[in-house]
Amino acid sequence: MKKYIAEIIGTFFLVYTVCLTVSSKQELAPIAIGLSLAVMIFAGGHLSGAHYNPAVTVAVWLRGKIGFTDAIVYIFCQTVAGVVAALVAATLVGKGGGAAPIDPQKLIVAEAIGTFALAWVVLNVATTKANANNSFYGAAIGLTVTAGAVAVGGVSGAAFNPAVATGAVAMGLLSGGQLWLYWVANLLGGAVAALVFKGIKADD
Repeated sequence: MKKYIAEIIGTFFLVYTVCLTVSSKQELAPIAIGLSLAVMIFAGGHLSGAHYNPAVTVAVWLRGKIGFTDAIVYIFCQTVAGVVAALVAATLVGKGGGAAPIDPQKLIVAEAIGTFALAWVVLNVATTKANANNSFYGAAIGLTVTAGAVAVGGVSGAAFNPAVATGAVAMGLLSGGQLWLYWVANLLGGAVAALVFKGIKADD
């Protein structure tokens, strides 16, 4: 149960930060979001692995570092936490009026590549023997999200995380009709990262 609670807390604060900074158009939103993820990873990594992201959970499951049942429960906890975080944020700053749809092709490409990068970093800094018990994994993962948000935030919204996308839709920051595209692109990016990782590090 501790690991599920850790996933709920970490995902909540990540999505809460996303919703508040993006809805208020903070210029430093990418930095705040990356830092929020980094500190929550440092806080919960020893409890749950600190996925806070269904796409990362899928990647770690395909990598063989988490069981199928735990993966399903993780994804459920992350998604619910994302929605709750958005609803709480909405009580503070109000809901958005509903975002305009994004070009589907650009959305899928940007989100799949960004999520691949995120899952690739997670697998390499947090699940390998060479980097076991390192002190930088949270910072590396958080900085990956920051870089991705700056690079394609204006293209796709830079969710790289189905729980974030779900929360952003609940907040009115992303188009609800395109939520399924985020889920598909993010899970695809995470799955491909895991397959590439296993191909390169089959003996790890």
